[in-house]
Amino acid sequence: MCGLSGEIRFSGRRPDMAAVERMTDRLAPRGPDGRGLWSQGPVALGHRRLKIIDLSESGAQPMADPRARIAGVFNGCVYNYRELREELRALGHDFFSDSDTEVVLKAYQQWGTACVERFHGMFAFVIVEQDTGRTVLARDRLGIKPLYLAPTRDRLRFASSLPALLAGGDVDTSLDPVALHQYLSWHATVAAPRTVLEGVRKLPPATVRVVEPDGTHRDHRYWQPAYTRRPEHARMSAEDWTDAVLDALRTAVRRRMVADVPVGVLLSGGLDSSLIVALLADEGQDDLATFSVGFESEGGEEGDEFHYSDLVARHFDTRHHQLMVPSDRVSGALDDAVAAMSEPMMSHDTVAFHLLSEQVAKEVKVVQSGQGADEVFAGYHWYPAMARVPRQRAAEAYIDTYFDRSHADLSRILRPGLLCDRDASAEFVREHMAADGAETALDAELRLDTHVMMIDDPVKRVDNMTMDWGLEARVPFLDHELVELAACCPPELKLADGGKGVLKAAGRKILPREVVDRPKGYFPVPAIKHMAGPVLQRVRDALTAPEARTRGVFRQEYVADLLAAPDEHRTRRGANTLWQVALLEIWLQTHGIR
Repeated sequence: MCGLSGEIRFSGRRPDMAAVERMTDRLAPRGPDGRGLWSQGPVALGHRRLKIIDLSESGAQPMADPRARIAGVFNGCVYNYRELREELRALGHDFFSDSDTEVVLKAYQQWGTACVERFHGMFAFVIVEQDTGRTVLARDRLGIKPLYLAPTRDRLRFASSLPALLAGGDVDTSLDPVALHQYLSWHATVAAPRTVLEGVRKLPPATVRVVEPDGTHRDHRYWQPAYTRRPEHARMSAEDWTDAVLDALRTAVRRRMVADVPVGVLLSGGLDSSLIVALLADEGQDDLATFSVGFESEGGEEGDEFHYSDLVARHFDTRHHQLMVPSDRVSGALDDAVAAMSEPMMSHDTVAFHLLSEQVAKEVKVVQSGQGADEVFAGYHWYPAMARVPRQRAAEAYIDTYFDRSHADLSRILRPGLLCDRDASAEFVREHMAADGAETALDAELRLDTHVMMIDDPVKRVDNMTMDWGLEARVPFLDHELVELAACCPPELKLADGGKGVLKAAGRKILPREVVDRPKGYFPVPAIKHMAGPVLQRVRDALTAPEARTRGVFRQEYVADLLAAPDEHRTRRGANTLWQVALLEIWLQTHGIR
């Protein structure tokens, strides 16, 4: 819901309002329903609004509270805002709107930075204390809502997207070698706080940053599940765990129906999205709109799973919308999807989500999505092997299993000036795996995947692609209480039944067996996976363009080898190497980075 932007000056000068306006205007797709600006002293705020809660102008942003002498901008949704509003009223606070934004401001006034611990939801916000000049930036526990930063010696700019920061101008767009190392090691993922650009950083998830008027700042990470077993769960049977997970998911889905507009569901026909539909039906949700997308077959590979999504839609009597995308539409949509990316994202389903979001946004403003269940409940095929690894070998096993390529391989790919002088990606994993908590190797891997890799791959992908059409996607599997419960769940229950065992057991209580026991699916886009036709030509054009040669990120002999056999070079995890390499260059060119 919405997009925010702004600038803080540390030099005593007033902020550059023209830059803030450019950033705000670049966020228009995220917030097509309203635009606002606010400035006082060294701080300026900008906002684009998507009207989901309190559709009146009382909910407009930036929002100022004259009595508390604070102002702020907010992106996301606090699902328990009504309960918090009543609690704050009992404490003496008055409200002029019915918006969750005002609840955030009043909660900060009452509890300070600890207010984030009371919020159920997804959010990024910036609050300015007008009297002290202090500015507070915060991000939700699972990083569902983004917050990008462009720091310099005398100022800090921030925005809901990286392209918005670029629109503000004066950003260091040189490539960050450590981030590039991560990009080529982790399936195009770059962990917070880095991005591929030296001059842009991300506020990490579950973090509050307090920025003083002189530019000094301090960060506080306010949430991190331990991934250990709790004494209170010791007597729970497998059936008890199934019931607990189903109850927690039911609560998560119910919370995400909070809106003053209709809420639909992105229905792939897989277990995760089908569970959401079933639980909404259990809650008595009538006339539920569901949406599925499919693609033409390519290279002998099917491009849709309509059989299962249709089955679920019929079973629960939803108002179902089926979108079939021809292969020639994929190539035409590729550049639009890349333009919507705050960072380069190589997964094939990025284009699928962008095309689907375009159609869904014509029908509803809010949808629920099944994203995150595989990381939270151990659904990927490589997790069973990790469960057999001793805890002390977790990092090395993860590196062997998850990484696209070794550090030594990168010397054949990158030109010397961009090759990190150490194995930065492996160092990151070893440090994360060595942190306190996480009883088993699998616990350690799930912690890393859920709190790092997922946030800067599938979670970011869904936010970027949906919000580019003014569509808000809510993800109940990333409800923080559900994630806490799953983190405590014995690993063997999650791994059972080929993965996501406890979730499948929950599904059998409310779903057709055919949906629960089907082979694991995914969001296939064969035209990209197999580098077919116009997509391959787009890749060739990008990698042979003058700016690509001038930039020289990749060794030319390596690029020539990839282009000579576009469908043969694969990463350790089976992804198309040419696509990973080309996507970075396409993204840089699309965003005007020289």
